[in-house]
Amino acid sequence: MADGTTNGKGKVVVITGSSAGVGRAVAQRFAKDGARIGLLARSLEGLEGAKREVEALGGTAICIPTDVADPDAVERAAAAVEEAFGPIDIWINNAMASVFSPFIEMTTEEFRRVTDVTYLGAVHGTRAALNRMLPRDRGMIVQIGSALAYRSIPLQSAYCGAKHALQGFNESLHSELLHAKSNVRLTMVQLPAVNTPQFNWVRSRLPNRAQPVPPIFQPEVIAEGIHFAAHANRRELTIGWPAVQAILGDKFIPGLLDHYLAGDAGFAAQQTDEPAQPRPDNLFEPMPAEYYSAHGRFDARSMDSSPQLWANKHRGALAVAGLALVGFLAGRLTND
Repeated sequence: MADGTTNGKGKVVVITGSSAGVGRAVAQRFAKDGARIGLLARSLEGLEGAKREVEALGGTAICIPTDVADPDAVERAAAAVEEAFGPIDIWINNAMASVFSPFIEMTTEEFRRVTDVTYLGAVHGTRAALNRMLPRDRGMIVQIGSALAYRSIPLQSAYCGAKHALQGFNESLHSELLHAKSNVRLTMVQLPAVNTPQFNWVRSRLPNRAQPVPPIFQPEVIAEGIHFAAHANRRELTIGWPAVQAILGDKFIPGLLDHYLAGDAGFAAQQTDEPAQPRPDNLFEPMPAEYYSAHGRFDARSMDSSPQLWANKHRGALAVAGLALVGFLAGRLTND
């Protein structure tokens, strides 16, 4: 069994949903630190691809096929990571599922599955992490949220509901950890639209192919923000100006947004001009190996940087510079 020390090999990190998309990009980012990573997802083939990338970048990884909707499986995965690498330093709840459909056309089983993975999967991961972190009085748990945790959009009612639930759960847990004076830290990262493979395999009843609502960001931008959040003492981090706009808009003009999203902004914006074709989806079963990568099919339309994220990461220095500028201008005005 590992002795729990880092031995210069980086932190021990668990990432759920790490076979593709944001989770896979996050694994790549932590690998650059030499992290020892527990890769959790349903597809062993997808995980093995992520493991090869992690090792090529200088990290170490273990593949643990896991359906996060099963709390016992998540607990076993946590135990396996600690058996291999020692105490978990960072746990990232990233796994998600969705269905693009009007609510009234969804089945109960579909709605339950999205909730079980996207919301309860994070709850199960949080419990497994806390079971180990609380006795040691250290560790970081990162919840991967979305602007949709604040501002829901049509055609994704189950996913939006799950992200809202995760936001509420996270706030409750924050207060409990503060009450206990625990040194275990908790943060939530709210994402914008991201270029991931989910739009190639999400279950959909839309007439055209699904797409993220533009503007779209590359998964590496998101991974950089998540990596920062895992090491910073931030209660919450929002990535991308569009996500900030959505959250602020829901706070101040929720009714107007209801009407706005009832039009093309909520319906046409989630679809391309290409007619949908029959294809498999990943809601209940993982996809074949060729579907797994960090990127989706929107590379040509995706941004590889976020000035908003840069400013957020450097907000302390920017505040100091702003105060210095105000002082300078005030002095000039006084002298004049």
